[in-house]
Amino acid sequence: MTDLSVSPWLTRDEVAARLRIPKSTLESWAAERKGPPFGKFGRHVRYRLSDVIHWENVQVGDWQ
Repeated sequence: MTDLSVSPWLTRDEVAARLRIPKSTLESWAAERKGPPFGKFGRHVRYRLSDVIHWENVQVGDWQ
């Protein structure tokens, strides 16, 4: 089991690259309250890697 307290935080650019989608798609999803969950640190948006992985797995489950 993954220890969430040590899961690294990723930038929007890093998540976009991981998902192979434009950064603007993540921005749109955030405005629509869709996509992987994220946190804001001041004006900086970050995604916890464990949350992104969980979100990916849920999406794959929806395809099956």
